Amino acid sequence: MRKTSICVCCFVCLFTSIRLFDSKALDRPLYVTVIAGSLDRKDSVVSFAMPKALKSKSYALRDADGRLLPLQIEPDGTATFVLSELKAGTSKKYRLEEIKANPGALSNAVELVSDRTRLTISAAGRKVLAFQAEPGELPSPDIKPVFKRGGYIHPVFTPSGRAVTDDFPPDHRHHHGIWFAWTKTEFEGRHPDFWNVGDGTGAVEFVALDEKWSGAVHAGFKSRNRYVDVGAPKPITALNELWTVRVYNVGRGAKPYTMFDLVSTQDCATSSPLVLPAYRYGGIGVRGHRQWLAKDNCDFLTSEGKDRANGHGTRARWCHLGGRIDGQLAGIAILDHPSNFRAPQALRINPDQPFFCYSPSLLGNWEIAPGKPYISRYRFIVYDGVPDKAELDRLWNDYANPVQASIIQ
Repeated sequence: MRKTSICVCCFVCLFTSIRLFDSKALDRPLYVTVIAGSLDRKDSVVSFAMPKALKSKSYALRDADGRLLPLQIEPDGTATFVLSELKAGTSKKYRLEEIKANPGALSNAVELVSDRTRLTISAAGRKVLAFQAEPGELPSPDIKPVFKRGGYIHPVFTPSGRAVTDDFPPDHRHHHGIWFAWTKTEFEGRHPDFWNVGDGTGAVEFVALDEKWSGAVHAGFKSRNRYVDVGAPKPITALNELWTVRVYNVGRGAKPYTMFDLVSTQDCATSSPLVLPAYRYGGIGVRGHRQWLAKDNCDFLTSEGKDRANGHGTRARWCHLGGRIDGQLAGIAILDHPSNFRAPQALRINPDQPFFCYSPSLLGNWEIAPGKPYISRYRFIVYDGVPDKAELDRLWNDYANPVQASIIQ
């Protein structure tokens, strides 16, 4: 078999050509082309990699009509903007322009504010969510200290300002807005329960905030938790978890909504796996408003048309939970990304409480193994009024099949 060789000169030429492209990137106009694909696009989050040669952190996109669109660049060079509208089968081109930092209309539209143990994120002046970092004070003296917890999202607000989540509900003190935990597990021969923390075998502890930011397109944070086997002779961490949360500047049309993403990355903290036997719940959970405890004031709807009566154990691309709050309808939907393990994941829909979770354990035994991070991605849509199935389908399709973007000269 003939071997192919490349001379040193070829490598030099290739390296030189790359450097020439980078060095000239600032001298020649750069354009971003976006392709809608087979879907009609509306308020789509679009991301692409910025050329390394562009050192400035302040850029915008100018469209064919001369309008500037905010462009937010992260430390790793990922640039993100919101595509307002693009019909299926079409494309659009924007010119990349350097701008002064935060000029007028391109200033922070999504803002994160820190207040002691809590982060609050607002979009266009309206609150979207709060994140409980360090554990706060217990809301009632009759709650046992073992239930104290941080590292979860609550409250979550609709565009009109109604909170759709609950925290420390009387029937389930271990429910916290939007949180993550595993129930039936095996770790080094023991069975820590990180969900039912009142049993005293497992706990999920907030560790630290690594990053937080505001921006013209999104605001968010990165935080760490650890899953502790409390029942071991000496407490030992079984899993380390990183949350990345982004709230986007979208949803201000005729049917307003708020939107945010949560990405959870879980790694084994030791050389031992966390074994997860088949069980009916565990994973990412959502606890709905306390007024939804009344069964006639709580409804579920899945992407497959299932409800509370027949939805438990079924698989779905998205699931809605809602009801009336002070007489007005509101709801929250969680969208399951197709890259997730066992997607579309199975749903635990509680027959009595306003609660559901995506639980891969419903579909059989599995494990989180050392050196193989478990990554799960979810998008949340929050709204006033009745759930719009067609709109939720559109939003899921946009999430699952993002707009393609590339830079050209």
